[in-house]
Amino acid sequence: MQHILQSTLMIKSAAEISGYLKHGDYAVAVRRTLDLCLDSGIDALIERAIKWSRTYHEFEKASAQKKFPINFIEEAESILQEVSKTDTGRGQQNLNLISADKISKKYRNGSFSLKPIDLEISTGHVLGVVGENGNGKTTLLRCLAGQLGLNNGVIKYHLLGKPDAYAIKNHIAFIPQRIPKWYGMLKDNLHFSAAIAGINGDKNNLMVNFMLERLNLSSFAHLTWDQISSGYRTRFEIARILLQKPRLLILDEPLANLDINAQQTILTDLIFMAKGAHNPMGIILSSQQLHEVEKVADEVIFIKHGKCLYKSNDSEGKITSNAVEFETKAQRESIISLFGEENIELQFNGGFYTIVSSALSSQQIIAKMIGAGIELTYLRDITYSTKRLF
Repeated sequence: MQHILQSTLMIKSAAEISGYLKHGDYAVAVRRTLDLCLDSGIDALIERAIKWSRTYHEFEKASAQKKFPINFIEEAESILQEVSKTDTGRGQQNLNLISADKISKKYRNGSFSLKPIDLEISTGHVLGVVGENGNGKTTLLRCLAGQLGLNNGVIKYHLLGKPDAYAIKNHIAFIPQRIPKWYGMLKDNLHFSAAIAGINGDKNNLMVNFMLERLNLSSFAHLTWDQISSGYRTRFEIARILLQKPRLLILDEPLANLDINAQQTILTDLIFMAKGAHNPMGIILSSQQLHEVEKVADEVIFIKHGKCLYKSNDSEGKITSNAVEFETKAQRESIISLFGEENIELQFNGGFYTIVSSALSSQQIIAKMIGAGIELTYLRDITYSTKRLF
């Protein structure tokens, strides 16, 4: 039954990628094809996908036109047909990774303390930790990674028989915002990292080439740390960590060094890999980029002054009002006149307006403004967003 389920999922994923190719979404098709071939566990398919991906990047750089040659599409469809025949892939059972029970941390010097907090994470689960700087996000992540001792509470590492410091370090990968410098050629560091994880010989070359291509790093592989930007340093660090196949990946402000186009790409790429069959893992990430995190996270927690004030999975049923954030050149008075002061609360922060209402749904608020011809240059439903807590 499990083999049938996995095969069905592979076929479904291949069909989705065919749809991307049909509509010209080549970048996402390439990344998803690489993932699917990795999940198949068949080295020959992985090698074909890498070669095909390289063709894509070479053509993209050399040609301004967006229409790719027919043999590019034919090779893609051939790869997808082959991978659809495999009986391995997604459908992996979620495993509990860690549980934190009322953990807290107080520093000897200074008045800051992390107040008691509970959380759980399993494979395939993505937890976003948001809040302003200096409010405890990094402290929480370092406690979960075993880098800081607790004052109170217990962390259970469910897959570890004896969770000593060495076992925790091999079980959990922690990527700080300021990544320590590598020395030597970047590709050599990746080969070394894979070897430490027990990946040797031809498999070592295959997996390093896969990670380079998957994170679009192949053209930078022979450079050194000082020759690349901070954003690409983050990508190389992610590649290095993924080669070690951690069960839990913790990232502290991973979006800080990435440009706006790379932020969502990296996040969605990590989520696809976390939920894949090659190495299903949990992900915890902290960020101030609320919109990007909320789009990909299964659960979001908000920390302020060291205290967890909000958990999305616990709070959605308690929301009693709806909120829409928008930008317009219309006057405040015209908006109030449209809705009536008794139906809404209108806030303005100098850039955006926010309408909060318990009488109207978000869709009703939006429809009413559009119907009245109010010109909107930005619009977002923030009813369940942590944006309301800032």
